[in-house]
Amino acid sequence: MSTTPPVLAAELASAWVDIQRRHPELPDLAAPESLIGESSSACGAELSFERLLHEAVHGVAAARGVRDTSRAGRYHNRRFLAIAEEMGMAHTEEPHPSSGFSLVTLTPEARRRYRSTAERLQRALRAHTAATRTDTARSFRGPAARHGSSGGGVRVKAVCDCGRNVRVVPSVLEQAPIMCGACGKQFRIPEVMAVG
Repeated sequence: MSTTPPVLAAELASAWVDIQRRHPELPDLAAPESLIGESSSACGAELSFERLLHEAVHGVAAARGVRDTSRAGRYHNRRFLAIAEEMGMAHTEEPHPSSGFSLVTLTPEARRRYRSTAERLQRALRAHTAATRTDTARSFRGPAARHGSSGGGVRVKAVCDCGRNVRVVPSVLEQAPIMCGACGKQFRIPEVMAVG
């Protein structure tokens, strides 16, 4: 049976502490493990240092009592963007119609500042991915996998150029394109920016 490597939880907690050193009002991360399986279509599904810093922006907003999102947490407003910029993130385009300023990225300065922390976290994420992808004859993958359903995997956000998104198991998207009914283009899984 595959379990979450303790190294990943420790690296998440360590990276959070590194962010706290620069932003002391950031509350403690109660359960690093909760970020491992959680995904939010507005915040991004892939766990990375950039995603962790995005979540830290929400943490600072909460500590300040700032309402940084609306529409059930999907739309990231200008208050979110202002805190993100303070913390070393930028949004170079117009706000997205449904998610606002959610797609913030690390600035070059923040990328340099957090380089070693991001690299350690990335190594732990790779080890976690390798550990959780290991299939043996004794691995139990649940009823969806036994019956050939696509529901047996972790869903990620696939986006369309027109701004719509859907949650999908990556292997389903690999089988055949999923087309957007609004604009006719393919949904795609956005590439995660590597820190480096």
